[in-house]
Amino acid sequence: MSTSYGFRSPISRSEATSPHPVRPSFDTELLRAYMKKLLQTTLQHTIWSSDREQVKSWMKDIKERVKDRMIEIQPSGFKYIVLVQINENLNQGGRADMISHWEDGDACVHELFYNDSIICTCIALAVRSSP
Repeated sequence: MSTSYGFRSPISRSEATSPHPVRPSFDTELLRAYMKKLLQTTLQHTIWSSDREQVKSWMKDIKERVKDRMIEIQPSGFKYIVLVQINENLNQGGRADMISHWEDGDACVHELFYNDSIICTCIALAVRSSP
């Protein structure tokens, strides 16, 4: 003999319906492929320059092209941040890490390029803007 006390199991998040419309997610794989190809073609034969303006020019070109590609992939609904760092390759070690609190659909894409002369890190963030 079973009795019901009027209790129900809570609805799981996957079963719950959201009062908000479904918002698009950002296609990270499309951007990752673009970034990888861009860094290879742009920096493949690049040799480190102690000329700060030259290095700034390389970084500006890369970050503008990545940002433009992000806008092509998803023209609205996101805010974009692109970080580019270029260092001389002196056979040094390195480590990077990031922690974040994301909503579903926000994205972070990281790509690394290096040759005998330079090391370039490019990080692209797509953060959903308010509806």
